[in-house]
Amino acid sequence: MSAPLRLLLLCASSSLLILQAARADSSDPGFALRLSGEKRKQHEGRVEVLLNGEWGTVCDDDFSLAAAHVVCRGLGFTDAESWAPRAKFGQGQGRIWLDNVHCSGLEKSLLECESNGVGVSDCKHSEDVGVVCSQRRIAGFQFIRKTRNEFPGAVNVQVEDVRIRATYSHRKRVPITEGFLEVKDAGKWRQICDVDWTARNSRVICGMYGFPTEKRHNPKPYKLLSSRRKKNFWGHSVNCTGNEAGLSECKLGREVPLKGNSTCSKGGPVVVSCAPGRAFAPSVSAGFRKAYRLEQPLVRLRGGAKIGEGRVEVLKNGEWGTVCDDHWDLTAATVVCRELGFGSAKEALTGARMGQGMGPVHMNEVQCSGFEKSLTECRFNRESTDCSHEEDAAVRCHIPEMGFNKRLRLSGGRNPLEGRVEVLGQRNGSLVWGEVCSEGWGTMEAMVVCRQLGLGFASHAFQETWYWQSDTSANAVVMSGVKCSGAELTLDQCLHHGKHVACPRGGGRFAAGVSCALTAPDLVLNAAVVEQTTYLEDRPLYALQCALEENCLSSSVFSSQIHNNGQSDFRPLSGPQSWVWHECHRHFHSMEVFTHYDLLSLNGTKVAEGHKASFCLEDTQCDEGIQKRYECANFGQQGVTVGCWDLYRHDIDCQWIDITDLRPGDYIFQVVINPTFEVAESDYSNNVMKCKARYNGHRLWTYNCHIGNTHFHTFDSFTSLNYFCHFVFHY
Repeated sequence: MSAPLRLLLLCASSSLLILQAARADSSDPGFALRLSGEKRKQHEGRVEVLLNGEWGTVCDDDFSLAAAHVVCRGLGFTDAESWAPRAKFGQGQGRIWLDNVHCSGLEKSLLECESNGVGVSDCKHSEDVGVVCSQRRIAGFQFIRKTRNEFPGAVNVQVEDVRIRATYSHRKRVPITEGFLEVKDAGKWRQICDVDWTARNSRVICGMYGFPTEKRHNPKPYKLLSSRRKKNFWGHSVNCTGNEAGLSECKLGREVPLKGNSTCSKGGPVVVSCAPGRAFAPSVSAGFRKAYRLEQPLVRLRGGAKIGEGRVEVLKNGEWGTVCDDHWDLTAATVVCRELGFGSAKEALTGARMGQGMGPVHMNEVQCSGFEKSLTECRFNRESTDCSHEEDAAVRCHIPEMGFNKRLRLSGGRNPLEGRVEVLGQRNGSLVWGEVCSEGWGTMEAMVVCRQLGLGFASHAFQETWYWQSDTSANAVVMSGVKCSGAELTLDQCLHHGKHVACPRGGGRFAAGVSCALTAPDLVLNAAVVEQTTYLEDRPLYALQCALEENCLSSSVFSSQIHNNGQSDFRPLSGPQSWVWHECHRHFHSMEVFTHYDLLSLNGTKVAEGHKASFCLEDTQCDEGIQKRYECANFGQQGVTVGCWDLYRHDIDCQWIDITDLRPGDYIFQVVINPTFEVAESDYSNNVMKCKARYNGHRLWTYNCHIGNTHFHTFDSFTSLNYFCHFVFHY
């Protein structure tokens, strides 16, 4: 089994889970801290203090990052990232216990900091302070259960880990979906009595482990197995609602007396069984039949660097749109994650953290109960339309432990994000590390490698890796003929030669390599203006001398505004030393093929085709507040900055389609940017535009334009990329 998930199960009073730190000063055993309010992450929220048996808030007057450090360390985090004034996480209720708090940052408790005194405040709850803590936990941090009324006497409880312990028949499965649930208490693994256990408790456990839902199991073999094992039960039951992101958020139930086998006299150890998402099913046959299946593809993730994360997009009336981050929280994010076959949400991201989407914002102020099968079933504000794509919501989901990163590695690189690709392959009947043949190796294959290793996107794919020194024992080629679509989770899911390796140039210096990056650019097409600007023009051949030099006489080209909507700049793959100078327009070509323009028959046959070299990539215009970085003048650097666009006017050579010999009829007009995937992007689906076109011999219309994989009857109304097309005759 993989390493158990690290978490702390916190004990509570009769009704509420309390994050409570062990304090050097035990003179006030009634003091505790917690993070509450409109939280989007587990490590952020409104600061609340328990004093005299009553929860209250802290005023933001004079609060500082040093005070935030004290709070976060008191909650078991290593430090604070930031703090937030003016009730960012919502207004609290009850008393405002502390005001004008001054901390040096070295205090062990917030009560040790200077303040006006406990309960002395002139603030309102609109001034409640919040903090954002680091996600790193303090090693060995102990939480102490508050002991009052029904629990006389202080008891220290430290639950360090939670795991699903597979039985013999399930241990070799990947992922592990079923087994005894155990918690690690004071260094010892213990079972939980199943008398008070519910399916909602199992749902929380499954979500933590990356599974969308729980399922029934056969209890007979587990009863037989548990009867033969020594019992070691934990002293508490658990009560979850089913919507918690982890077991640490569940309330504690009754205490269980630890009296040998009579501890759980009416039951046995808890067994948890989870249904994996279809992408993580343990086997092709039985595993797929038992896997969670997505009924309708109404929601998708885009722009994420890793499996199970991305910008949330919703399909409505045949058109994909985004979700506004107003009120976006972990509950709604978890609905998305479970809907897509992942577990519960780790984070509900706001502020277009996974890049800005295009088209409409379909949902705003989303509110979910947590048990919806799809985000589209949640309530939202249908009237509010004031969201921009700067507020696009995103998620990070728990995924199962599949061991993907153990099947391949990068070797010899200057840093952990690059190197020669080495995989575990069969050689002489045993598993050995070896090279991947670089024949046909490209960006899509490199993308799969970076995703499998959890290193984000591919920035480069290398077919020669002689400059990277690596382990000589892994010099044999064990994989060849690799061809990926880009959607695979692992390299061995791509097409490849299997056992019969064939590599014409051999390995060594021609082994495959990659360079990975956590961010990538995203070029976006806009189809809307095409329908309004298509026209015919006669142009004499003597006026096409530059087009002849640019090698695009037969290409379909037109004015276009190419917008970089990603999270890093779009740069040509090759450096300036490889660019080609063209005297006609006095600029360098930095990419051999930047755009394909094709006129297709209705059955998909090309009737007019061509390509446009990149000409000069530069920032023609940018969104407000963004500075241009790339300019072609004076042989400058080429590229497109995030939030900027490159404009090609319709009167530039190669910005047209030659339809001299075209017969009247109905056609499909198609435009593809970055068609050979030469430069890595976070999303290639929005690089393709298709329109229906009708030509009557005198005039040509384009209509029903769409971006990506939507259907012809839809219309994508985007605003970041404009096309001004014209079709020309030669004479």
